[in-house]
Amino acid sequence: MTTAVLIDSKSSKQNATTVQAKDELQPSAAQRAWLVRGLSQPGGKLPLFDESGQRISPRTIQSSIDRGWAEPWFANPTKPDWLVCKLTELGRNALRRR
Repeated sequence: MTTAVLIDSKSSKQNATTVQAKDELQPSAAQRAWLVRGLSQPGGKLPLFDESGQRISPRTIQSSIDRGWAEPWFANPTKPDWLVCKLTELGRNALRRR
């Protein structure tokens, strides 16, 4: 289980509940299919395209980032609108929980 430190001026009881619930969320089928591909890549690099050559949905990428399962890795200078990401430890844990 991953431990998160949260610093906020709001109620810490509410924040702790939010972090716990966020940590226990399960990836959707689309998120899982994308995230699992990072397990076999150096540094956990996540692909920009699926096995059929279709671009991964920006919504899938953003929702995975929002949940802490992926994080932006570096800016792509040739395609600045493409988000190059890598799998996080929280993402690895989410894949193991299933």
